[in-house]
Amino acid sequence: MTASRSARPTPGRYIKDILAQAWPVLVSSWASVIFGVIDTAMAGHASAADLQAMALGASIYITVFVGLMGVVHALIPIIAQHFGAGRHAEVGEAWGQGVWLSMGLSLVGAAAMLFPDIWLQFSGDVAPEVRSGVTWYLRALILALPATLAFRCIYAMGTAVSRPKTVMAINLASVAFKIVFNWIFIFGKFGMPALGAAGAGLSTAIVGWLSLAAGLWAISHDSYYQRFRPRLGRLQWIRQKELLLLGIPMGGSYLIEVCAFTFMALLVAREGMYVNGGHQIMASLAALSYMVPMAVGIASASLTAQAIGAGDMRRARNMGRAGIAIVAAGALVTASILIIARQPILAFYTDDLQVSLVAAALMQLLPWFHLGDAMQCISSYLLRAYKVAVVPLILQVVALTGLGLVGGWWLGFGPAAGTLAPVVHAMAPGAPIGAGTMWLMATLGLSLSSILLFGWYGHVVRTKIGAGRRRANSRGQTPAA
Repeated sequence: MTASRSARPTPGRYIKDILAQAWPVLVSSWASVIFGVIDTAMAGHASAADLQAMALGASIYITVFVGLMGVVHALIPIIAQHFGAGRHAEVGEAWGQGVWLSMGLSLVGAAAMLFPDIWLQFSGDVAPEVRSGVTWYLRALILALPATLAFRCIYAMGTAVSRPKTVMAINLASVAFKIVFNWIFIFGKFGMPALGAAGAGLSTAIVGWLSLAAGLWAISHDSYYQRFRPRLGRLQWIRQKELLLLGIPMGGSYLIEVCAFTFMALLVAREGMYVNGGHQIMASLAALSYMVPMAVGIASASLTAQAIGAGDMRRARNMGRAGIAIVAAGALVTASILIIARQPILAFYTDDLQVSLVAAALMQLLPWFHLGDAMQCISSYLLRAYKVAVVPLILQVVALTGLGLVGGWWLGFGPAAGTLAPVVHAMAPGAPIGAGTMWLMATLGLSLSSILLFGWYGHVVRTKIGAGRRRANSRGQTPAA
């Protein structure tokens, strides 16, 4: 018994395992988010109109893509549990069904982006040149959608089987191609017309298909993946049903999380081009900061799901605890950096003084926003490891949509507009009241979401461990401590 106890992993071992898988996921995620940072920075140096068109178009695309990506990411806990249980053939089959699903979802996404005027009605009067830029930006991204969603299947499998470096390498290489193609199409180089925001969309489409080709080549030539026999196979409706039953609420949770950014951008556009530009910088920084807890959350959830597949609920619980500790520490470090390095960060994003002043004022709220965002992120990912997605979706609707988004609109632009002006002035002096109120209420919504999700996560873990203990007792075995 003593030897058995001494052989159990220590908390430091769990942390080391998570970090070993999280850092490639983090680098890969940062590379993906850098696409948006590059677009924002380069469009901002093209013109204020291009920056606003890119901001509005990107908010629409991200809403559509992230919601659909969330459905595809149902593959992560499914494949991870197969992998933990040693069902290697099931891993390859599940991957192929995910590819089929991604193709169907790309049609749904294309339909949602084809008519941008439906989205722009929330933004009030939008200048004709901005509206045109949004339209062409989204049309270019429709071409990218099948490739980017199919690539998420490769990402899901690599993450679930603890092989994230393949996608990391591809994403890092894609950043270099993105910069080059942006430079050519946004500013009109080598005889190409200067397309502005639309050029950013076109470069994303080209890089998306190149990344997919590289990913398919990698999994077909890497011996590590051969044990899973990744294959497309024939469409199986029973497998699609499994993916959708988990994926739809997961996609809904992803969508709820990102909708705040989308509708905030659409509403904040009412306060003018410069406020919208400042808000876009704020949103880009929030997304970039989110990558740290997201990477740790994905790694923690993958390793937790592998433990669940192996039937080791104690290890699953301890892995979750380690992930929570890492995210809490990382969130404090990130918040500190956002406070200390505010001016150099803004200098990178824009050379427009008015946009910079708005962003600087709003950034006073960003550390608080990030702390709530980080903690609700890790709790939601750990719940997905247990294939629990419906209740978290309901809780996030209440907190993020009800309190955060609807509350932000009501108090920022709706019937009670201006009510929180004294609070906004106190916490973020100089911030526009509408945009400041939206960010403040979003912060409160994230805080409530994290509290509710952690409560439900604790209930799920206790239930699973209790069920395992009862099974062990019924078999006359001694449950692991």
